[in-house]
Amino acid sequence: MFGLPRTFFTEEHELFRASVKDFIAKEITPYNSQWEKNKMVSRESWLKLGEKGFLGIQAPEHLGGLNIQDFRYNAVFIEELGLSGCSGPAIGYPLHNDIVMPYILHYGTEKALGKYIPKMISGEYIGAVAMTEPGAGSDLQGIRTSAVDQGDHYLVNGSKTFISNGYLSDVVVVAVKTDPMKGAKGISLLLLDNSMKGFTKGHPFEKVGLHAQDTCELFFEDVKVPKENLLGQAGEGFTYLMKELAQERLVVALAAVALGEYMLQETIQYVKQRKAFNQTISDFQNTRFKLAEMCAALEQGRIYCDYLVQLHNEGKLDSAMASAAKYNMTELQCKVADECVQLHGGYGYMWDYGVARAYADARVQRIYAGTNEIMKELIARKILK
Repeated sequence: MFGLPRTFFTEEHELFRASVKDFIAKEITPYNSQWEKNKMVSRESWLKLGEKGFLGIQAPEHLGGLNIQDFRYNAVFIEELGLSGCSGPAIGYPLHNDIVMPYILHYGTEKALGKYIPKMISGEYIGAVAMTEPGAGSDLQGIRTSAVDQGDHYLVNGSKTFISNGYLSDVVVVAVKTDPMKGAKGISLLLLDNSMKGFTKGHPFEKVGLHAQDTCELFFEDVKVPKENLLGQAGEGFTYLMKELAQERLVVALAAVALGEYMLQETIQYVKQRKAFNQTISDFQNTRFKLAEMCAALEQGRIYCDYLVQLHNEGKLDSAMASAAKYNMTELQCKVADECVQLHGGYGYMWDYGVARAYADARVQRIYAGTNEIMKELIARKILK
């Protein structure tokens, strides 16, 4: 971004980037302030994303996708959303694309694939994943939502909380206990949708940040879920979660770097214009050194993430690598957010300024997709193996 050349992307990727950038400028940035007030993006925005072909590009052609397995395209989409400074969309859209949809594509039955994927690609259906519960966060083995086998269906009872895309969601990947006596081996994944009686949602939460990202509780009371909505095999849900969480954490890392770059660019423009003691703030050595520090760190982060995307394309990204990326990049994002607010002075604390919103939005990145303390534990397990 600032110095080192990026040779990772081809001309085709850059043409895709230009298309994404143009779409964001026309269909996302102008509406983000209103979406923040609404506590969610508009459904129309999802349909427009679908019309442009930005959803589910990895899905097979017979389901409406483009069958593009090159994750660099996904990375471009995530990066450009982050660079726009629209943190809510930068989390919600990739969540649907790169976190929810892979569970269905990799483990869904043919009936489930045909029912959900085409509408997720068109933007008619919005996806979410529900793991966290009021009494179980990073410790997935502690979940209590149950799914009792009733022969041709499961009967689901329980609740989930802090579910991103939750309020707007049409289809949700839900982690349940199909055998409470088996711990992690008793966890399964089910697809629930809005048509199922007994599946209800709470109001969107009043969060510190990510105001354009709808987050809520989900409630399940005697929900009948057909057997064809089981993802993979019963009792293998924890294994599937551990496998797919690597990509989820890479997505968070990519967004963190891009959002950090957005804050830095906003701050560079601000300090060039703002004056104090008869000179611009950019003339002070402290300002220049802080900008240099952030620039160097973000540049390293960007090249680091490019390499991880390459490894992911080659099937070589493991849990510890992804955990390290999520940990390092979200810590960096929060550090950059704090420094950029400081360089803005009092204006950095005003909601009208992008860095203020980005500061509030950044903090949760160190919590979801597994807390950064859990990330360090996963890294340590590989080190001490």
